[in-house]
Amino acid sequence: MSTPEQEVEYRQHRFSPPSGATEIFLVRHGESMPQRLSEPFDLVDGQADPDLAPEGRDHAARVGERLASERIEALYVTTLRRTAQTAAPLAEKLGLTPAVEPDLREIHLGEWENGLFRKHTAEGHPLARKLWEEQRWDVLPGAESDEAFGLRIRAAITRIAAAHPDQRVAVFTHGGVIGEAFAQASRALERFAFLGADNGSISHLVVHGENWLIRGFNDRSHLAAPLG
Repeated sequence: MSTPEQEVEYRQHRFSPPSGATEIFLVRHGESMPQRLSEPFDLVDGQADPDLAPEGRDHAARVGERLASERIEALYVTTLRRTAQTAAPLAEKLGLTPAVEPDLREIHLGEWENGLFRKHTAEGHPLARKLWEEQRWDVLPGAESDEAFGLRIRAAITRIAAAHPDQRVAVFTHGGVIGEAFAQASRALERFAFLGADNGSISHLVVHGENWLIRGFNDRSHLAAPLG
């Protein structure tokens, strides 16, 4: 006597990166020292280079704890020391030396570098309002063009992905860089749609050739901070 064939079950798909893809955890550096215009920060290639604030060092320690078990095989930092300082706890735990990727440094703010961006934004300067209305960094005098910024971010992410197929890497970088990378990945109509990642937050990008897939943005669960 024949028995009916067992019906095939189709389970919901669970994501896994395609072969050859690179998983990139983009970490925004911890909070940096407050700016006093009477005590300008050191400059690196014309950009402000503050130390981490005490709160930022706590962010760094929490990031290190969070990512220590995530099978990360390489670390990257920028030329600005707040990223290296944020990466240091994780680098020590993993026994890895971070590589420097200069093209993932923050957007250059031109004449508004070294504290003036913070000051003018806090005071509601008309150009600060125009920047948000037009969603272009280069409304600021002497600032890096949005096109040049976007090209260098894409080139740097592409280089890192090409160097680490089928691996996970952590990239310690800046809020503007994360915003630009995710705007490109999402093809956002608004360039600043992803601007505002929190200090010490972790965002997750999967890069497979020309395809960039967002897996998570602004994860701050390790920071023990309330949502909102």
